[in-house]
Amino acid sequence: MIGQAVAKRINLQTDDEVLGKAYDPRVARRLLGYLTPQRRAIALAMAFMLVATIGDLAGPFLIKVAIDNGVTLGAANVLWLATAAYMLVYLVWWLFTRARIGIMAVAGQTIIFNLRAELFDHLQVLSLGFFSRHAVGRLISRVVNDVGVMREMITWALVAVVRDVLYLVGLVVTMLLLDWRLSLLTFLVLPVMGVATALWRSRAREAYRWTRRSQSRVTGTLAENIAGVRVVQSFSREEHNYDRFANDVNNDNFDANVASALLTSVFFPTVDFIGSLATGLVVWIGGSQVLGQAITPGVLVAFVLYIDQFFNPIRDLAQRYNTFQSTMAAGERIFEVLDTDAEIVDRPDAIEMPRIDGHVSYEDVSFAYEDGAPVLSRVSFEVQPGQMVALVGETGAGKSSLVKLLTRFYDVTGGRVRIDGIDVRGVTQKSLRRQMGVVLQDTFLFGGTVADNIRFGRPDATDDEVLAAAEAVGAHEFIARMPNGYNTEVEEGGAVLSVGQRQLISFARALLADPRVLILDEATSSVDTQTEKRIQAALAALLQGRTAFVIAHRLSTIVKADLILVIDGGQIVERGTHHELLAQRGRYYDLYTLAFEER
Repeated sequence: MIGQAVAKRINLQTDDEVLGKAYDPRVARRLLGYLTPQRRAIALAMAFMLVATIGDLAGPFLIKVAIDNGVTLGAANVLWLATAAYMLVYLVWWLFTRARIGIMAVAGQTIIFNLRAELFDHLQVLSLGFFSRHAVGRLISRVVNDVGVMREMITWALVAVVRDVLYLVGLVVTMLLLDWRLSLLTFLVLPVMGVATALWRSRAREAYRWTRRSQSRVTGTLAENIAGVRVVQSFSREEHNYDRFANDVNNDNFDANVASALLTSVFFPTVDFIGSLATGLVVWIGGSQVLGQAITPGVLVAFVLYIDQFFNPIRDLAQRYNTFQSTMAAGERIFEVLDTDAEIVDRPDAIEMPRIDGHVSYEDVSFAYEDGAPVLSRVSFEVQPGQMVALVGETGAGKSSLVKLLTRFYDVTGGRVRIDGIDVRGVTQKSLRRQMGVVLQDTFLFGGTVADNIRFGRPDATDDEVLAAAEAVGAHEFIARMPNGYNTEVEEGGAVLSVGQRQLISFARALLADPRVLILDEATSSVDTQTEKRIQAALAALLQGRTAFVIAHRLSTIVKADLILVIDGGQIVERGTHHELLAQRGRYYDLYTLAFEER
């Protein structure tokens, strides 16, 4: 019944929900590479585990000695020695187990630290195309959740499985040496145990997938509602969203965890019951043998203790099966990210970009994000140092794509882009972007102080330089009114600031970096008219000596541009100054008069 309930829920999967094989040799080989630097620590932990296992196995045998050679024969010294040896054995077991756990905790965390750092570093260099194709939430899941799954396997499960196998083998050998007939009697219940384990394992696999998916939905829904809380409250959707979360998302998670708990409540008591059956058989048959003096009382007591321990490693190994499955799947997803190559890479012979003067030329440039879907087609124009170029056109015309090629966030699929006569593909990305400033419509502020955000592009900038940049763009006045001024903490995203204030801080950040080429992508579309006027006044002076590319829907902000390019369908359909284009009464005239009428 439980299995039917679980199977009913398992109908949709994503790559984050598939458990994978219990053992994948490709993933295992890759994981071995991360384990190798910690091989000495792991070997030491294994040695400690072996000593602790031997001590654990010796405990019941020492009790046998105490009963048969001490109690039965009345030898007090033997009883005392056996008891002392028993206490000493378990003291050693405690010390070595504690040491083994500590060693593996440090070794495992070191491995996970290195793996997570490698993932973070790799994500930093991947091209924008990768992030446009992959959801941020899923990438975060790779770095946090999948690495966490691997931590469980490396830190605990790996040694635990070896310990369980060795312990099980040791138990079988010890029991056979004590009395092979009672051993075979104990092993009679193993087929029943095998069937119970196989049934539980298949159901547990499905339940684990269901639980994983439902937990992912809870996290995703929660993150979505927190991020969009303003929209939710604006449209009075609180009650509707709560009902959806409580009756669908959260209820599904509740059912998944209950089903998982029910499976556990059936399997583990079943293991204990089977163990009790084996114990009962041994007590019955073994007790008869004791009465007939075929075996000693100590052998019977030791056997009962060994049986009590016999099923623990079997239960643990069954439990580790899903851990290994999820580890293989998590490893495959992690290595998929690590094996993804950056689409934009420096050429082997790439040079450092010398100081830019600002002469930019697009020569017969074509570009497509995907094959068969051209975004730009044979675009050519030239910009002189210090000129301001405005790109206008409808959404999707190709304006942002043009400037992304300049910064090498993407590479051209045809033609070339030159700065000061140098093809941008022939220089290193860092040396190119270090001399550019980009201000986007959707401003992002990092957690930290206002000053930290302004000096993001120049961490070594002095406080006076930060202040000067803020004053230049008109941001100093509102920053000075903040509780701690430039040392005021800004939460991630800058939620406590208005849209205009965030935009002014981003202007100060870009200008402090002293870019030779400045790119403003819809940078003033989200600010009010008064703020826009302050920005325009600041830019008039700050753009002196810099080449600027401005993408704007507010055409009033670009009337003083040296060159206006009207983009439509990935091509330049008109070019000229504001007055020249108005005189043509073409596409730009229509856009400008429409914007004027809307205002």
